[in-house]
Amino acid sequence: MKVSLALALLGATVFAAEELAATSLISSADTQFGPAIEGVGVDQAGTMYATNFGGELTQAGQVTGTQGLLYKAADGDAYVNGIRFNINSAGAEEAYIADAALHRVYRLTNRQGSGGAFSDNAVFCQDEAILQPNDLAIAPSSGRIFLSGQNYTSDTAVGSGDLWTCDSSGAATRLGQFHRTNGIEVSPDEKTLYLSEAENKGGAVVANRILAFDLDAASGAVSNQRTFVDFGTLDDTAATDIDGMRADADGNLYVTRNGIGKVAVFTPAGELTAYITLPSIDFVSSLEFGGASGTDLHMVGKCKDDDTKGCVDVYSGSAVGRAFSTLKKSDGGSPPAGCGKTGRARK
Repeated sequence: MKVSLALALLGATVFAAEELAATSLISSADTQFGPAIEGVGVDQAGTMYATNFGGELTQAGQVTGTQGLLYKAADGDAYVNGIRFNINSAGAEEAYIADAALHRVYRLTNRQGSGGAFSDNAVFCQDEAILQPNDLAIAPSSGRIFLSGQNYTSDTAVGSGDLWTCDSSGAATRLGQFHRTNGIEVSPDEKTLYLSEAENKGGAVVANRILAFDLDAASGAVSNQRTFVDFGTLDDTAATDIDGMRADADGNLYVTRNGIGKVAVFTPAGELTAYITLPSIDFVSSLEFGGASGTDLHMVGKCKDDDTKGCVDVYSGSAVGRAFSTLKKSDGGSPPAGCGKTGRARK
């Protein structure tokens, strides 16, 4: 009786999820990005950026408006990945870019006007013990960034993934070791850190879950580790990797399902509310909200019809991105209000 009831409730939770559809923004015919497109970030104006610009692992570029170069690493061995923008204590816009090959994060400063180039860049934090980093999250109140990373092997173990933080001075501290870690996000109130964890066994992916931690944004300390979502029990997609994760201003979490062309949407309580299906991308790698109102969810990955190129799909709803909302508040702007728990599409 209890097992049957539990299965019935699980089925009801999954089948109640709304099915939403994205549209193509940048196709294989007009993209200037390569198949390793990743690390979507949004600036204060709502302009979107991603990595693998020009098909180069050393480059990040502008996605929306006119495609163009944002950053090129000086070291030819670099592999730039996650991108996050921030407003520093002096009120200036800056950007952080992860380098998954050289175990470091760059900081771009001295931007030349709104949407202009950054005239300065330097290594912000670095430690040879950092596995990559892969993706970044930020706690704007303290200026701390949080890093995920992984060592992809046929049989993973604790230590195949890690979690680090760098304080506002760039000092790096390891917070924990896990199986493969990838997607990472801080909740809007900065009280919760989300981190994806995946396991491999015998060359196969056998588990994908999202962990949640209580977060002290000032010290960077995490505690009370728990499972927020386990995709094996949720919808039987344990073998499908989580990649990027982003929150909206109401705390809903948007999670890429890399391999099935979908993004799953969860409330802060872990309730699945929607799946967004992508028309151009199966292997969706990263996502972020942007556009003039911060309500356009941009999702990237290698193109379905040409896996040598990177595509961008977009879903326009009423939920405002957490990163966009924070950046607008920092410059005294008033981003549009979010839409509550579900992040439903505009009618």
